Amino acid sequence: MSQTVSRAIDILEYCSEHPRELREIAAELGVHRTTALRILQTMSAAGFVRKDDFGRYGVGFRLAGLAQSAINQFDLRTVVHPYIVRLSEATNHTIQFAVPQEGHIVYVDKIEPVQSISLNTTIGGFVVLHTAGVSKAILANLDIPARDHILANATFTSYTPNTITTKREFLERLTTVKERGWATDEGEFDVVSNCIAAPVWDHNERVTGAISITSFREKADITELVKNIDDLLDTTTAISRELGWRPRNEDATTEA
Repeated sequence: MSQTVSRAIDILEYCSEHPRELREIAAELGVHRTTALRILQTMSAAGFVRKDDFGRYGVGFRLAGLAQSAINQFDLRTVVHPYIVRLSEATNHTIQFAVPQEGHIVYVDKIEPVQSISLNTTIGGFVVLHTAGVSKAILANLDIPARDHILANATFTSYTPNTITTKREFLERLTTVKERGWATDEGEFDVVSNCIAAPVWDHNERVTGAISITSFREKADITELVKNIDDLLDTTTAISRELGWRPRNEDATTEA
């Protein structure tokens, strides 16, 4: 990538947090103020940054317009679908994608290869919150108000001996999921299936959904299914990157 383009991208990301003074931008880029000013003048002329009444630089109105155009063209399911098709082909298991939506978690896509488990879930249907891997992967990473808003709809009905039936136990499980980075459903809704699931992130580092790999327990018990965790995490990472997510330590690693 061109050094000038890279610096322009860094300026956009830095100034998107809040308006910055020229000296702050130069220090962030590690360049002389005249170099930073030259890039800013070019970006300002194109409408990507603008100077406020205090002489600080923030994102420009043209960037806001381009962002809205991108949003209008954006369909999360369209982005995710080819990834989960490839994941299903690689694992030969059923793959599901779910997202949080208005107090619920909803299935929005599913791939069921031949001879894989056929689930009774439907696109647009609600996830059984206290049993599913996708719900654990999402709820473990939501802020507390958003998490509790969704959990208000959880019944904690017992379906199998493995079902979590209290909110306290479920919250303990979410702590484990958050620390580990992925979730499981170990026969918690029915005794014939199990799954592993991991979150998908957006450009604001917010969880925007989760993807699961599900199998008959006779075909792959949870120990066998976990052997697919690298494929699952590679998939969720690739999708998250396409949505604009970047690991927090990536810049530091790159600079080092």
